[in-house]
Amino acid sequence: MTETKNDNYVKGILFILLAALGFGFMSFFVRLSGDLPSVEKSFFRNLVAAIFAAGVLIRDKVPLTVKKECRFPLFIRCACGTTGILCNFYAIDHLLLANANILNKLSPFFAIIFSYFILKEKIKPIQFFCLILAFFGCLCIVKPGFQNVELFPALMGVLGGLGAGIAYTMVRKMGMYDMKGPVIVFYFSAFSTLIVIPWIATHFVMPTPKQILILIGAGLGAACGQFSITAAYKCAPAREISIYDYSQIIFTAILGFLFFGEIPDVLSFLGYVLIIGASLFMFLYNKRHTTQE
Repeated sequence: MTETKNDNYVKGILFILLAALGFGFMSFFVRLSGDLPSVEKSFFRNLVAAIFAAGVLIRDKVPLTVKKECRFPLFIRCACGTTGILCNFYAIDHLLLANANILNKLSPFFAIIFSYFILKEKIKPIQFFCLILAFFGCLCIVKPGFQNVELFPALMGVLGGLGAGIAYTMVRKMGMYDMKGPVIVFYFSAFSTLIVIPWIATHFVMPTPKQILILIGAGLGAACGQFSITAAYKCAPAREISIYDYSQIIFTAILGFLFFGEIPDVLSFLGYVLIIGASLFMFLYNKRHTTQE
């Protein structure tokens, strides 16, 4: 590995750690904002991210044109990404922070499944094994059963990971046509903001000045996360650095413990081990396979 590649690898790790920290604080601020509706929280989060993305596009003079081949994938990315955010925010409001975030981190496994159907990428035996591990990890956290009061929020968390997985598959597809990352971020943030306006207009709850500041913090955290993860994958391939994205679970677990006194149960910890273990196993396999090639 040359010095330049090594420098880019280190930068990629630093950027993805910064993204994990940004998304971790986004989750923390969403919970901290209190009893506002989840849809309203997502509105403020996406509005701040859209304004931030627009500023970057104006600064860099990036046109908003979308190639014909990217229009449908962009719409699916926006629609599924919005669904993923709404479900994730609902889960954040009703589950332990660490649990909500680990369920959202099922997205890479869903991306593998949808890449098979949409991009015609074959699922290797090792990937199938990791999918099974992640599934059992998910069961440990969801704890299916009619007596489980957290079942519905947990299922919403899984649905959030599903929506994100489809969205990331579409981002990958648009990347084949060299569509700019900031343009995707802007369209997604703007779509996510506008689509919930009818609901906001009829169910709006006036936030306090403190809640507005907290939601702005959530938006800034999300913007930091989105741009940092885009920069990370420009510096190094996802197969080499994606595992570091799971540091978000550590950040949110620490924040949840310090500010909300949250302590995951034994089954949840087992779920973390299975999901992160499956990700680590797949990460090491991909890296070794790439090195051999």
